[in-house]
Amino acid sequence: MYPTLTEKANILVRFNEADPLGIVWHGHYIRYFEDGREAFGEKYGFRYLDIYNHGYSVPVVKVDCNYKRSLRYGDRVIVETTYINTRAAKLKFEYKLYNAATGELVADGSSMQVFLDVEANSLQLTLPPFFEQWKREHGQL
Repeated sequence: MYPTLTEKANILVRFNEADPLGIVWHGHYIRYFEDGREAFGEKYGFRYLDIYNHGYSVPVVKVDCNYKRSLRYGDRVIVETTYINTRAAKLKFEYKLYNAATGELVADGSSMQVFLDVEANSLQLTLPPFFEQWKREHGQL
């Protein structure tokens, strides 16, 4: 069994993320997933710039979001991001978004990213060496 790698980020819902009624536009929930991945990368030494400095990019190829409740301008959202280990050369994350004031689940979802060699612009079918090392260091191999 592998250890669970999770990080939480606390994000303020900004004015420009809401419609005239003060309700957050649904597309911003996906941005909150991105904020969660950024926080995860900071905590675990796996930021996008770290990946790029190893010669790779990791485009999102799939994202799912299940909406439960609305967020409003001025709310704070807790983004819980969990790395899902896989043997394939890809990154899988699951997300839970909570209203920080009430603790209510407002959305959950997942994303998948693949590794592209930046120079050759080619899909990687095996684990890039730096990712294999990262997985080893974090008990994922």
